[in-house]
Amino acid sequence: MAGAVLRGDEDLLTGRWGGLVVLAGVLAGCGNGDSLERFDGPTMGSRYSIQYVRHSSTPGPKAVQAEVENILTEVDRQFSTYRSDSDTERFNALPAGRCQVMPGPILELVRVGERLSSQSEGAFDLTVEPLLNLWGFGPQAREEKVPTAEALAEVRQRVGHTHLRIDGDQLCKDVAVELDFNSIAAGYAVDTIAAKLEGMGIHSYLAEVTGELKAAGKKLDGSPWRIALEEPRDDQQVAQRVIAIDGYGVSTSGDYRNYFQQNGQRYSHTFDARTGAPVLHTLASVTVIHPSALMADGLSTLLLILGPERGWDYAQTHDIGAFFVIRADTGFVTRTNQAFERLVGEKTK
Repeated sequence: MAGAVLRGDEDLLTGRWGGLVVLAGVLAGCGNGDSLERFDGPTMGSRYSIQYVRHSSTPGPKAVQAEVENILTEVDRQFSTYRSDSDTERFNALPAGRCQVMPGPILELVRVGERLSSQSEGAFDLTVEPLLNLWGFGPQAREEKVPTAEALAEVRQRVGHTHLRIDGDQLCKDVAVELDFNSIAAGYAVDTIAAKLEGMGIHSYLAEVTGELKAAGKKLDGSPWRIALEEPRDDQQVAQRVIAIDGYGVSTSGDYRNYFQQNGQRYSHTFDARTGAPVLHTLASVTVIHPSALMADGLSTLLLILGPERGWDYAQTHDIGAFFVIRADTGFVTRTNQAFERLVGEKTK
């Protein structure tokens, strides 16, 4: 694809979602019976992709794919906001003052969201579903346009983690809040798949779900799994960095794929819950590397919301490996911290 950076003649592009391009070697084995297995499919309105090194003692792709798709089916049943029978949408339909028994993964992610909300002083929030719908980005289709001040004020009364309460195995609401797990559900799915692969004796793999990914081990030739970080633009594919990953999750959040423009202003689907509006700063994308794909997913969103200065300070304070891409008059300016450089194995040449 145009503008992509490939590391040597043996490399090829295998996937492109969410600002990350997976680079993988050819399928040839090493003469010991090992092979590189691949499969992919639709999920969560996008795609998933799995690659793993198969040894004589590890399962074949059909068995592995069945396990992966069982996980993705369960994640969709629990977290989807596009099906009325999901646990999330059944909770969203409840009136104020009601509780609902929830599966453990939802309660776990609510707790993660609560921590991220607290650490960002309310900027990150899982209850932004009404805002997404109001601005035209949610499952309730409407025109993408700036809402009136009155409509925004009404919806903001139903946003905020402080309106949620966990009581045993129940999740309760004191106002008619609605949950949206899009900022962390895919990362959770990746971690769950990675744990399943490890449990099946697969220790060299790259698992990707809607752009969130985790890689471990080495490819057939002993080289690391490599991915390209894309320049945040929607007209062509240009790689800014190529990094090697072993044992980490990677997530990129950006404002360049899902947005609309009105009166010369760009409005993206990334919201600051404190204002009820999309972020309007110059930070175009953030990539985070973290041992947990779930946390990489959530933290990349959190840093994007906070912006080029406050987000950078947050990453530095919490020792988060982050790669910032900032819009400038001449194009894009990149900024990485020491935590990021410690975790990556290669730079683009």
